[in-house]
Amino acid sequence: MRSEFDDIRAHITAEPPRPGELLELAHSLLDDLEQLRTREAILRSHYLALLTAARATVAADAAGQPAPLTFLQHELAEHGQLPDGEQAQRILSDAVAAQAMLAHLDEPAPRRSRTARGPRCGGVSRSLRG
Repeated sequence: MRSEFDDIRAHITAEPPRPGELLELAHSLLDDLEQLRTREAILRSHYLALLTAARATVAADAAGQPAPLTFLQHELAEHGQLPDGEQAQRILSDAVAAQAMLAHLDEPAPRRSRTARGPRCGGVSRSLRG
């Protein structure tokens, strides 16, 4: 994908300068795509670090390490996400609510009952004139 961006940028840059919004738009879109790609790479990096810390925490707990949360605490603190005492209850209640919602995702949606709701308009039959 990176080479595609480079090819597009080279093609646009090779064009003789001419007035018009299309060339400016192409430059702008290409810049946006590159910025989004960089942001995605950063987010993937953060996700991988958090996943690694979570797995190390579970492994340390399973191995009977004296402080298994160290890995996860370090990663959360590194990003300013380590909760203080005030936030703890809110975070716990949010986590419980999220788990409850996730548990219900696999359930089929409840069907609506088809009870009479009162008078309905049956419509009028019309034919097209030819």
